[in-house]
Amino acid sequence: MSNKIIASAVSLILVVGVVVGVVAVVSRDNGTKAEATDNNAAPQLSTHNKAVTALCSDADDKKLCNDVLTPVESSDPKDYVDKVVKTTLDSVIKAFNMSDKLTIEHGSKNNGIKMALDDCKDLLQSALHELEATGVFVQGGNAEEIIKRSADLKNWLGAVIAYQQSCLDGFDTDGEKKIQSQLQTGSLDNVGKLTALALDVVSGISNVLSQLNLNLNLKPADRRLLSETDFGAIPSWLSASDRKLLAKAGAGQNGLLPHAIVAKDGSGQFKTVLDAINSYPKGHKGRYVIYVKAGVYNEYITVDKKKPNILLYGDGPTKTIITGRKNFYEGVKTMRTATFATVAPDFIAKGIAFENTAGAIGHQAVALRVQGDRSAFFDCAIRGYQDTLYAHAHRQFYRNCEISGTIDFIFGYASVLIQNSKIIVRKPNKNQQNIVVADGTDQKNMPTGIVLHNCEILAENTLQAERLTVRTFLARPWKPYSRAVFIENKIGDLIQPEGYIPWAPASPNTQYSYFAEYGNTGLGASTLKRAKWAKGQISKSEALKFTAEQFLTASEWLPATGIPFENNIKA
Repeated sequence: MSNKIIASAVSLILVVGVVVGVVAVVSRDNGTKAEATDNNAAPQLSTHNKAVTALCSDADDKKLCNDVLTPVESSDPKDYVDKVVKTTLDSVIKAFNMSDKLTIEHGSKNNGIKMALDDCKDLLQSALHELEATGVFVQGGNAEEIIKRSADLKNWLGAVIAYQQSCLDGFDTDGEKKIQSQLQTGSLDNVGKLTALALDVVSGISNVLSQLNLNLNLKPADRRLLSETDFGAIPSWLSASDRKLLAKAGAGQNGLLPHAIVAKDGSGQFKTVLDAINSYPKGHKGRYVIYVKAGVYNEYITVDKKKPNILLYGDGPTKTIITGRKNFYEGVKTMRTATFATVAPDFIAKGIAFENTAGAIGHQAVALRVQGDRSAFFDCAIRGYQDTLYAHAHRQFYRNCEISGTIDFIFGYASVLIQNSKIIVRKPNKNQQNIVVADGTDQKNMPTGIVLHNCEILAENTLQAERLTVRTFLARPWKPYSRAVFIENKIGDLIQPEGYIPWAPASPNTQYSYFAEYGNTGLGASTLKRAKWAKGQISKSEALKFTAEQFLTASEWLPATGIPFENNIKA
């Protein structure tokens, strides 16, 4: 695996190096001309300085920003993005090599350390792919295109932060902290700082253009409507063919002809879901449709990145169930506890339950981990206790789903919109409290967060009698810029009046977190006694920033339909 990673990374370095080289030649040519006429030299230097100053004005680490960008002898904002992406890429390669070295030195001594380091290598490989996508786009575009598609760039860069943080998260016992410290100070801290800088630079490009008096006359992004089908509203930014597939899905073989059928009784081509997913043909184009007949499938599944565009559908979340019970209490790292994980882009699931039955005693026990970009779940159930839904990275959409758990049971580093769903709080262990959301937004310009829109937050029957004595909160800030937004939900009386709690005494993460509410109803919806550090009630215009188009750039997920987007927020 490492040979493939290094080869891919080196090829990207060469490509970026060529581009930077071209920029340098152009700058030197311009400099030669400037030397011939002294009047031209000062303006060029001044423009360069203005560009660096503007880009670094909003950066958290201004010294790092100046150190990285000052050597770029150009006033074209694109060239600065090129530079910071290449520098970030170099840091990821160093981090990968460091994790490889530590695996050789310590992997055989402790299984927990080996799992954490192996996960780090996988995550850093994913980071390389994100940076490759960023680099290829930047090299082929210009400043105007970078601004128009800044949401995509920030989506990719935000995922790099997710992987860097997830790598550190894996070292979660006292015996592993020394290795974590070596990896962190040796390389991962630098990955985080440089990726954060890349996010700052992309976010600051429009500021540069303003200070340089450049006007690109950018057109606003296209808008899309939410469409109605016979099983409820789905986003029309899914292609027309996907909407037809989803409308037919659930009608069994009479409604849709799948590529693969799974049945425990042998009436399909496969008896396990994993075998059906692994039947995905190399180089397949378009949707790959898998129908999972009713049954309980006790297996662990990962949809790898080489299997994009899968539509997995069942006979409903009470009939088609994928189940497992891996958990942290029994020595499995959180990321590896997932019953079902999907790393591939454009994954869709409908009419299936994903569950982890370890119970509250299992501590971290993930039912579903979602990492692939543009993932969507409809009419699904995601059942567990602590850490039920790991919304790991990228843009994710959930509609008409049931999500249940106890502690931080919707968590991760992704951009997540959950609409028209039931959020069911379960009974935890004694002396535990419940938290619905724990978002991992770690940098101010990450485009991430968890949004619940038009959902119902309620107690499960087992908790009902004790719902007022077992403390339950809407969210707590897992990382410094944690973001959780609750719009037009029905919130039950189980939610404590303060709504939110700090992460931990040593790391409260309350200074920059963003916990906001708009238009919620129910006995737990009052914001009069909400935590003072929370944002509290926001305006409709502010809430609109967290709808499908503005928060998930929904219209860019699939080819444009030409229909304007309609925000589905009540007056």
